[in-house]
Amino acid sequence: MDVEIIELGQDRLPAVTDLCRRALDLPEDAAEAPAIVDTLAARAAADRPVLTLGAVRGDELIGVLVGSVAPRDPRLGHVDLLAVAPQERRRGVGRALLAEAERRLAGLGATELLLAGNPPYYAWPGIDVRYTPAVCAALRLGYRQDRTAWNMTADLAEGSPALRTTEPAERRLADRGVTVRRAEPADLPALAAFARATFGGAWDAELAASLGRPGAGAHLAERDGEPLGFAAYGSSRPSWFGPMGTAPAAEGSGIGGVLLRRCLRDQATAGHGTAQIGWVGPVPFYANAAGARIERVFFLYRKALTGQE
Repeated sequence: MDVEIIELGQDRLPAVTDLCRRALDLPEDAAEAPAIVDTLAARAAADRPVLTLGAVRGDELIGVLVGSVAPRDPRLGHVDLLAVAPQERRRGVGRALLAEAERRLAGLGATELLLAGNPPYYAWPGIDVRYTPAVCAALRLGYRQDRTAWNMTADLAEGSPALRTTEPAERRLADRGVTVRRAEPADLPALAAFARATFGGAWDAELAASLGRPGAGAHLAERDGEPLGFAAYGSSRPSWFGPMGTAPAAEGSGIGGVLLRRCLRDQATAGHGTAQIGWVGPVPFYANAAGARIERVFFLYRKALTGQE
């Protein structure tokens, strides 16, 4: 195979985006290739080692792999993106990229490699089950299925449950001293501290992106200036919702549904026909609060790297 595996610099990101547009078979992924690449590229400034590998033949980029080390556990390496030009498939390009990623991540101290998203900067939770060749390749190369994850889709057409008014619920909350409003950049320190204290600190970067990126935003609920919950959108890409969280003491108050639908209304106003709720935990909540449905299912894989040099 007359292909060389190289490290790609920031100057090759436009070529990576173009390759992803051609290589991602699902239309929704191909359409959002620029946002996907930008999200993964943001990790270069984060506190974690990042790999961006390219398979090149001469000057032509025919494959790309983006991987990283988990920020909380450096023993875990991740592959977030692996794409091969359609005309180059079944020629060992993906295998070569993955083998090089395994070698390099093992050299950084990783003992396992996950074909799974590495929050907060990730493209997808894992391999969409509709990418059948990728599922087959993972199994063939010794990866074992670890978990299953899913995204839900909320319809943002006018009249849908996702866009029903929040005004009566907001009045009830106001009667109990709870204010619901749009979050501003100045709210970031308090929201990040609330998220860290309540949910373990995994969402700082996503909150920062939601409050600082065009096409993104967040809403919050507070009592006497103290946050009770938040919901954000657009941190990964404009059509995606999340993260969100409500203080345990406020669960069941209706805060979560209000915050969710305020965000979805923003996304509808921005012209999105649907919103993707990524890596969903409480399926019944999103189904009841916004009429969301499970639409994308992902298999997550892992493989021991013990013995890699």
